[in-house]
Amino acid sequence: MSTQMYAIIDIETTGGSARLEKITEIAVYQHDGEKITGEFSTLINPERNIPYFITNLTGITNEMVENAPKFYEVAREIIELTKGRTFVAHNARFDYSFIREEFKSLGFNYRRSLLDTIALSRRLFPGHRSYSLGNLCKDLSIRINGRHRAAGDALATVRLLEILIEKDAEINGPRSNLIRNTRISKLNPGLDLSKISDIPDEPGIYYFYNEKGDLIYIGKSRNLRQRVSTHLSNNSTNRSMEIRDQIADIDWELTGSELVAFLKESAEIKRNKPLYNRAQRRTGFNWGIFSFTDTGNYINFRYGPTNQDDPPLSVFTSKERAKSRLISLLEHYGLCQKLTGLYECDGPCFHFQVGICRGACCGAEPPSEYNERAKKAYDEFIFSRSNFFIIDKGRDPEERCAVKILNGKYAGYGYFNISEMGFGLSAVHDCIEPAKDNRDIQVIIKQYLRSYRVEKIIDF
Repeated sequence: MSTQMYAIIDIETTGGSARLEKITEIAVYQHDGEKITGEFSTLINPERNIPYFITNLTGITNEMVENAPKFYEVAREIIELTKGRTFVAHNARFDYSFIREEFKSLGFNYRRSLLDTIALSRRLFPGHRSYSLGNLCKDLSIRINGRHRAAGDALATVRLLEILIEKDAEINGPRSNLIRNTRISKLNPGLDLSKISDIPDEPGIYYFYNEKGDLIYIGKSRNLRQRVSTHLSNNSTNRSMEIRDQIADIDWELTGSELVAFLKESAEIKRNKPLYNRAQRRTGFNWGIFSFTDTGNYINFRYGPTNQDDPPLSVFTSKERAKSRLISLLEHYGLCQKLTGLYECDGPCFHFQVGICRGACCGAEPPSEYNERAKKAYDEFIFSRSNFFIIDKGRDPEERCAVKILNGKYAGYGYFNISEMGFGLSAVHDCIEPAKDNRDIQVIIKQYLRSYRVEKIIDF
């Protein structure tokens, strides 16, 4: 008989990002390892519009949640329902991250032990074509009454958990610790689990070491605890499991600013060359925008993978983001579809045929005229200032970081105390630890300034 107490949870949301989106419905089933002992389910007013495609998926409309309680009105009940219980969900980190963010906005640090039925299912039922809740329930003959609604999916997860408990006892015996603590069963026995609880929920870089003390992986994150925990519960690929199995020690360093985390990670990987970083892109940005001048003397742009010798003007995390950036430049500067790599053809581009393009693609517009606009687009990828500081968050409220750009090149970063030094330029200059510029650092800084907010930029 199980002595562990569970809270099986499912939520519906306005989208996929816990930082940007909100909960629209939540269901909690309390379970004692044998049966349901309590339940709670309610719609939640997300205090924002529910996108049309989400309504199509869940059936939850803006009208349905208009008079529903807001999260803060049910927060205390959720705390009580899950107190002293293991938080169970299918893809648990998704549900957990949303609930954590909701509580964070209320000034409460919500923490529970996690149990992911996806990870357990992979372990106890290997070989399934898919481990999504719908497909797994179909394979195991679990009926879902109300797919993509919190109560229906949570109740299906309850039944899945019961089957997993039975399967674990059948395979590993009634005293198995697999269900009780799945993470221990998957981790290197040399790893001190108490160290994990010390990792902060803040930006920084982390280091993984094997049993011999060799540095095997370096990473960065805006939330160190969450990212490290993801590594330690990752069953998605053979490589992920291989890294996880070798982690015998963990170290980390807070950076305050995510930009400094990017810069330090890049420098540390180049310096240490860890085993599991060698096969991946150093910056994590695998798509880029490139420029060249063709035989007709027209400035061209294109997007493509960054795994080639041609240096990119800018880098992106996905093909879609790179393409979207080029489309934006095309529309803003009146560029040619063909000369931006967005329309492949032998003759004029489609926009020329409908009177939008001025004809650089077929020689109707001279290179000198077209390149005036293309050069303005090109200039968006270079620093508009030559000498400046990027000022961003530090590692505590009284501290700020400074990243120095000198003559258009990265010159280093450092930290200064605002209560002691203020924003005096001499103090900012003095705090900088010199560092070498390189192509990766250039694209990291440019991409960061385009995609994220920093506290301020100071010219000097």
